[in-house]
Amino acid sequence: MENNETEQSSSSLESTDTNSLENNSEASTTAAMPSTDSKKVKTKKFGIHRINIYLLIFILLLVIAGAIIAATYLASQNASKTTIPTQTLNDSTLKQLATSDVTVGQPKQVLSVQSNAVFAGKVLIRDSLEVAGPIQVGGSLNIPGITVSGNSVFEQIQVNKNLGVQGDAAFQGQLSVQKNLSVAGSGTFGGPLSAPQLNVNTLQLNGNLSLTKHLSLGGATPSRDAGNALGSGGTVALSGSDSAGSININTGSSASAGCFVTVRFAQKFNATPKVIVTPVGDAAGALSYYINRNSTSFSVCTATPAPALSSFGFDYFAVE
Repeated sequence: MENNETEQSSSSLESTDTNSLENNSEASTTAAMPSTDSKKVKTKKFGIHRINIYLLIFILLLVIAGAIIAATYLASQNASKTTIPTQTLNDSTLKQLATSDVTVGQPKQVLSVQSNAVFAGKVLIRDSLEVAGPIQVGGSLNIPGITVSGNSVFEQIQVNKNLGVQGDAAFQGQLSVQKNLSVAGSGTFGGPLSAPQLNVNTLQLNGNLSLTKHLSLGGATPSRDAGNALGSGGTVALSGSDSAGSININTGSSASAGCFVTVRFAQKFNATPKVIVTPVGDAAGALSYYINRNSTSFSVCTATPAPALSSFGFDYFAVE
């Protein structure tokens, strides 16, 4: 019996050792070969870490770019508002400025002078000049060309050459022209027109003509033809113009009725003029005189013979 018990205990020990060995081998196999689920979890964690790193790098780049843009904007604002601190110019500094060219600031900067500035020499402006207030010039102003878009007030202006005005021009005061004034179009004067001599080809008056002094009518002297009413040895003389003149008549012997003279105009009228003839002297007043007229001439005639060897005259006025 003791041998059987010994054999049973030995077999049980062997079975126990065999089970323990199998369990240890399974455990070691399990430890040596991890499961598929654990691999997937580790892969996901590694991918999340990589994504987080890229996201942080992108955010960092955005922050750096924003900082650069902000710094650039602030630098441009500071550059545009750059002011030069007030400095006192002593004698040595002024002499240095007087003997050298000085450039102040950049083209995009603004130099602001709060106080008055006096320039003893010439001032050259290479670009346009904009003046917000009025300009006062104490001396002469020499400008090659000037364009005025708004209203301008000039106390005195002198133009040595041509003055061209494309639009309307209004002069509130006196306009003095030392030389010729040529007007190609019509001229309208709201007030009186004063001129020592006025030469016009055609004068049209829509109102009354008021003359405070004498009316002097000039022009070429017309020609004359003696008539048969002068008689034998009679003469006739003429002075004046087409518009007005005088006729002096000296009769000869054997004067007869008819025309003393025919006055031929130096310039033909457009139509038959109105001719007014006035006798000068009682001898002419005693005659039964009359006239004939047309656009080129007029004749002074008598219906009764004039006294022989007598002198008298007629004045005439002709108007169209």
